[in-house]
Amino acid sequence: MKSLNGAEIAGYMKENQAHQVRVLSSQKIQPKLVIIRDSNNPVIVKYVNLKQQYGEDIGVVVEDWFREDVAEAIAEANADNSVHGIIVQLPLKDTSQTDGIVSKITPKKDVDGLAAISHDTNNDSKVYSSGDIFESATATAINWLLAGYDIKLQGAKIALVGRGRLVGAPLERMWQNSDYNVNVFRSHSDLSELRDFDIIVSATGVPHLIKAEMVKSGAVVVDAGTASEDGVLVGDVDETVRARTDLTAITPKVGGVGPLTVTALFEHVLMAASRSK
Repeated sequence: MKSLNGAEIAGYMKENQAHQVRVLSSQKIQPKLVIIRDSNNPVIVKYVNLKQQYGEDIGVVVEDWFREDVAEAIAEANADNSVHGIIVQLPLKDTSQTDGIVSKITPKKDVDGLAAISHDTNNDSKVYSSGDIFESATATAINWLLAGYDIKLQGAKIALVGRGRLVGAPLERMWQNSDYNVNVFRSHSDLSELRDFDIIVSATGVPHLIKAEMVKSGAVVVDAGTASEDGVLVGDVDETVRARTDLTAITPKVGGVGPLTVTALFEHVLMAASRSK
C-alpha cells in the first residue's frame, strides 16, 4: 500500500521555488505575500507561522496583518503594487461575512483561490474568463498528490465527501470539467455507499467520519479534513482505515495534503509575481 506523502513531493518543489525566487530577484522582483487575519486563535497563528517559515525558506516576503477591519486591509493590499499575493486566514470572527470579504481580493492576487470559489458559489461564471484566476490551493494540492503517486482519475469512480469552499466545491468543479466520474456526499449522507468507489476524498472536518467498513479493498483514500479534538488536529479518516493493508494508497495521519497546500499557495504567489513583470 502506498503512503501518499505530500511532504515528500513538497520538498522537491520547494527547491525549485527557491530557484524561481532567485530568478525573480535578479529581475528586481521581490515576491510578497500578505496574510490578513482578525483573530489571535492559536490554530490560526500556527498556520500563519508555518507560511511565514516557508516563505523565509524560499525567499518570499510574508507579512502578517492582524486587523479588525479585514475589508479595509484587503483594499490596502490590493492597491499596493509590491504585494503579489493576498490571503485571508480563515475563519473570520464573523463567519457569515466570509464570502463577501474574500470576494474583495483582486483576482490576480487571490493566491488561495477563495475569491474565485466565492464567485462560483454565487454562480458568477464571468469570474473564470480571466487567466489571472487561481484555483483553490488545497484542490491543486490534491491533484498534485494523486498525480505524483500515479493515481489515475480517468475511468475511476470518485467520491467527494463534503462540498466545502476550500476543497469539495473546487475539486468537484475541476474534476467535472475534466470529465471525471465524480459523486458528492455530505457528512450526513449514507456513507456505506462509499464501498462502491475507487477513490475517496474526504474534507468535512468531522473527526473519524470515514470508517474501515466504508472503504472497499483496493481503494485510494485522501484525508483532507481538519478538526481539533482535545486540542489535537485530526482528520476525517479513522485510524481503522489506515490499519488496513488491502488499500492501494492512503494519506498518512500527518504530512498528506497539508504540506502540498502550502506549496501550491506559494506557487501561486510566484506566478503572480512573474505576471507583474
